[in-house]
Amino acid sequence: QVQVVESGGGLVQPGGSLRLSCAASGSIFSVYAMAWHRQAPGKQRELVATRTSSGSTNYADSVKGRFTISRDNAKSTVYLQMDNLKPEDTAVYYCAADLRDGLMRRYIHWGQGTQVTVSS
Repeated sequence: QVQVVESGGGLVQPGGSLRLSCAASGSIFSVYAMAWHRQAPGKQRELVATRTSSGSTNYADSVKGRFTISRDNAKSTVYLQMDNLKPEDTAVYYCAADLRDGLMRRYIHWGQGTQVTVSS
């Protein structure tokens, strides 16, 4: 069984910073990519940033230059450093891990989400 757990959300003022963490654990054979998505109230879930096991990254236009995704492959952990936060970044942030488990099944596993609120 695989678990994906996020942490690090909270309340921050505009212009501030937060660092989110996401750890995948359990029976994991290999991790192909890990990503952060977010969903604001009344809106669809959107992709924020992705990092593959080879180090390739991809960002939504709305966060380029402000957010940085990094990964500790040895720990199957991914981080999202969020700088210069704006009120429109307020959302529940979800981590997704594209991985193959110990039974060689490939699935995308989701975390439960962590709330990020940007407000003065």
